Amino acid sequence: MIRLFVPDPLHAGARFPLAEDQAHYLTNVMRRAVGEAVLAFNGRDGEWRASVAEAARRRCVLAVEEQTRPQSARPDLDLVVALVKRARLETIVEKATELGARRIRLAITRHTNADHTNLARLQAIAVEAAEQTGRLDVPEVVGPEKLERLLDGWDGGRALVFCDEAGEARPLLEAVRAAGPAAVLIGPEGGFSPEERARLRSLPFVTPVSLGPRILRADTAAITALALWQAGAGDWARHDIAP
Repeated sequence: MIRLFVPDPLHAGARFPLAEDQAHYLTNVMRRAVGEAVLAFNGRDGEWRASVAEAARRRCVLAVEEQTRPQSARPDLDLVVALVKRARLETIVEKATELGARRIRLAITRHTNADHTNLARLQAIAVEAAEQTGRLDVPEVVGPEKLERLLDGWDGGRALVFCDEAGEARPLLEAVRAAGPAAVLIGPEGGFSPEERARLRSLPFVTPVSLGPRILRADTAAITALALWQAGAGDWARHDIAP
């Protein structure tokens, strides 16, 4: 069944118009007619069954009927990733959403090889991935920030898992076992500078980890690290969290 992320409150009896692009998608692309069912979620109220109450070329109204899943807890996991080229960054955002990241923060490092990004497009990719993967929320994509400033303002209560391809470190799956607020840090294609590595390794909230014997591209590294974290400390390892 088609799932749509909406900003509106969801409760039995609610009615609201869809945004124009969603209305076009539902009625003109997917050919849904009045009375047909869709699923809606907003990141707050769980997932609800709704039906098409009005359908026109540029307007579609949904009528909310019943809840299908309550809002559930998720592992508190961020992904911090250095800017990379557009296609790889879009893949990272899509796969991070599928793998359960709550927030995706973009970083500018010494060796960053991309200097701009389309934040609105990345957020749209996250929305589409959340709709398709069955999750009940959408990660926020946060605009680029210099790594130095990001570390200066870091919340020390959130562990930072530093994927360090250039130094000695324990495998991620061995190093990370305790659940709790965490973030995974992935560097640019050129790697972290010696100064960045030294500072990261000096911080008390940072855990350096290895992703194996091979040097991975940024998108592969992000997917691998998130999957390993979820297996060791996230909802792949904790069966009390609903899908």
